[in-house]
Amino acid sequence: MDNTFKTISAAEFAALDFTKYTLVDLREPDELLVSGIAGAINIPFSQFAAKLDDIPKDKPVIVYCRVGDFSEQIAEILADRGYDVAHVEGGYNAYRRLTECAAPPEPAASTTAEPVLIDAKGLKCPGPIVKVADFLRDQPDGTRVHVEATEDAFYSDIRVWCARTGNRLDNITFTDGIIHADVTRQTQTAPTAQTGQNDKTFVVFSGDLDKTIAAFIMANGAAAMGRSVTIFFTFWGLNILRRPERVKVKKAFIERMFGIMMPRGTKQLGLSRMNMGGAGAKMIRGIMQSKGVSSLEELIDSATMHGVRLVACQMSMDIMGIRKEELIDGVELGGVSTFLGSGEQSDMSLFI
Repeated sequence: MDNTFKTISAAEFAALDFTKYTLVDLREPDELLVSGIAGAINIPFSQFAAKLDDIPKDKPVIVYCRVGDFSEQIAEILADRGYDVAHVEGGYNAYRRLTECAAPPEPAASTTAEPVLIDAKGLKCPGPIVKVADFLRDQPDGTRVHVEATEDAFYSDIRVWCARTGNRLDNITFTDGIIHADVTRQTQTAPTAQTGQNDKTFVVFSGDLDKTIAAFIMANGAAAMGRSVTIFFTFWGLNILRRPERVKVKKAFIERMFGIMMPRGTKQLGLSRMNMGGAGAKMIRGIMQSKGVSSLEELIDSATMHGVRLVACQMSMDIMGIRKEELIDGVELGGVSTFLGSGEQSDMSLFI
């Protein structure tokens, strides 16, 4: 039996007739609020082992995740079990970028009134979301706005904001560095408070080694319990997400100075106490290794493998001169609405 799986590009995926395939979306449910594919089966990566039998074999299977790393692992498992399976290289993000660039924006729901333009270009988080909310707050249901923004985090923020407030996101595209979002004001579908939700949200403000280890230990424990976990990194916590190697990006003088003075990556993090010029951090790492405790790097790999969502605060990145090219793979950019949307679905939020 052929137990190999295929890898297809985002372009090949977009050209398929989805009705002839079983699509398996490995992303977490909150990511599907306004960015899913109709007819796809949602099996979060963190729950895959328990729901493997939910995938039928009557049609070829295509699996995809956010950026293509998890789906490759799942495709290999399914192939070993006799599935005709392929995974999408680059994941849903690559498919989304391709389809949004290839197709012009679709009109929002028909109405006699033209949408009001909200120019949020150049505004930093939470500016774009605040400007949209301020305008729509006193408007009647059915009011439409077309928002233009240039901050990357707005792509996530406006989707989460609409989902949590009940306003309808009719369309969102990214063209020539500008995010275009069509939103319709509506209040009748605003979500009500729910009980019994067990998601976890952590805000990592500190860039200390010991505090970071604690955060990822808790995140891995929560993921192992089947919980959806979001870690929001801001200010000094962003250094945890920096690539260890130097990345050549254009920066102003003060931004370069910030970059030189701040630790680049997890291996350069110091302790919050008794760091002793870096000796304390080396001692802690040595003790962890001798006692069989996973290193911070292993904890991070485990967290991402189990679906923990890593979100970098774009506003903090702008202040500290950190570019997205300098961040490790798998990190999303987000703003205050992304954090609050996650926090509202959690029964525990910690500031570290």
